[in-house]
Amino acid sequence: MNVSTNPICFGVLLILLGSNLPARAQGNLQMNGFLPQQSTASAPEDAPYKDGTNYLNEGKWDAAAGKFDQVAALHGKRADSALYWKAYALNKSGRRQDALATIAELRKQYPRSTWLKDAGALEVELRQASGQAVNPQEHEDEETKLLALNSLMNSDPKRALPILQKFLSSNNSSRLKAQALFVLAQSDSQEARQTLIQVARGQSNPELQRKAIQFLATQESPENVAALGEIYRTSNSPDVRRAVLDAYVACDCRKELLAAAQGEHDPELRRSAIQRLGAAGGREELRQLYKSAVSVDDKEAIIQGFIAEDDVEGLSEVVKTATEARVKSAAIHALGAVGGQQSKALLLQMYGNEKDPQIKRSLIDGLFIQDDAHDLIQLARKESDPEMRRHLVQQLSVMDDREAKDYMLEILNK
Repeated sequence: MNVSTNPICFGVLLILLGSNLPARAQGNLQMNGFLPQQSTASAPEDAPYKDGTNYLNEGKWDAAAGKFDQVAALHGKRADSALYWKAYALNKSGRRQDALATIAELRKQYPRSTWLKDAGALEVELRQASGQAVNPQEHEDEETKLLALNSLMNSDPKRALPILQKFLSSNNSSRLKAQALFVLAQSDSQEARQTLIQVARGQSNPELQRKAIQFLATQESPENVAALGEIYRTSNSPDVRRAVLDAYVACDCRKELLAAAQGEHDPELRRSAIQRLGAAGGREELRQLYKSAVSVDDKEAIIQGFIAEDDVEGLSEVVKTATEARVKSAAIHALGAVGGQQSKALLLQMYGNEKDPQIKRSLIDGLFIQDDAHDLIQLARKESDPEMRRHLVQQLSVMDDREAKDYMLEILNK
C-alpha cells in the first residue's frame, strides 16, 4: 500500500490548524517562531523568563532551554509556559527526546494547563520528525488528534484509517471533519479513496459531502472521475450537482462538463455546466455545443464562455450565423469585451454593412466597450441617420478620452 509521505501535505495541515492556535504558540508551527520581549521583571521568575525569551529571539536554543528550566523549577505562575518553551528550544537544538520528556513533565505537573494543546501539537511534530509512530488516542484535544492522524496516515495507514472513519462519524465540528477529509485525500491507498467516495455519496452531511466532492477532484484518477459522474447522475440536490461541476473544472474534465451540458434537463444547471466549460478552457467543446443549442438563454451562456476563452473566432461565427437579434447583440457586446484588433475590425466591417438599427446600436456599444473613441468619431462624422449619429455622440460624451472631448468641443463650436 503506497501512501504519500510528502512533508508538504503535513505543512499544509499545520497551516490549516495553526490559524486557530493561540498567538503565543504559533511559533512552534513556523520556521522561525520568535517571542515578544517581556516587560521589566517584577517577580523572581520574570528575569530568567525574559532572558529565555531573548535567547529564543537570538536562536541560542540551549541557553534558552536552561533559562526556562530555571523558571519551571520555581513553580510559579509561568512554570507551565516555561516548560512548553523549554521543550520548544530543546527541539530547535536537536534534542528531541529531551523535548518529549519535557512535554511529559508538563502534562504530569500541570494537567489543566492551557499550554497542553500547544504541547500536543509540538509532540506530534517531534515524533514525526523522529520517525516515531503517533497514537491519536493519546491526545484529548481534537486538533492535536488530527495532526497525529496525519502522521499516522503517512507511517501506518491501515491503523489510521479506522480512526479517521470514526472521527468523521463522530460529533466533531464540520471544520475538523473537513480537515480530516483533507488528511484522507492525501493518501493514495485504495481504502482511503473508497472512504472519501463514500462520504462524497452520503446525504447525512451536505456540507461535508460537498467538501469530499471537492477533494475527489484533487487526485486525477479514472475511479474518482467515475465516482463524480455517478454522484451527478444520481443526486437530486442542485447544490451537490453544482459541486460536481466545480470539481470537473478543478480536474480539467471538459468531456464530462460537455456531457453534463448536453444531457442536463434543468435549465439553470445546464447553463452552470456551460459556464464552467469556459472556465475549464473548453473552447472546442463550447463551439460544438453552440451548434446544437436551441434556447436563447443557452446560447447566451455559451457566449459568456467564449468571453472567458477570448474566442474571437467563436464569437465571430455566432455574429455571422445568429438568427435571433438578442443572441447577435450579445455576441457583438462580447466581441467588444474580448477586445483586440481582430474583433475591432469585425465590428467596423459589420457596421458598414448592417441595416438593422438595433444591431447597429449594438455594434456602437461594442466599440464603446473597447474604448475605441477614434473609430466612433469617424463613424459619427460619416453617419447620415440623425438617430444613429445621436447614439454615437451620446456614447462619446461619457468617454474619458481626449479625442472624444475635442470632438464634443467641435460640435459645440459649429
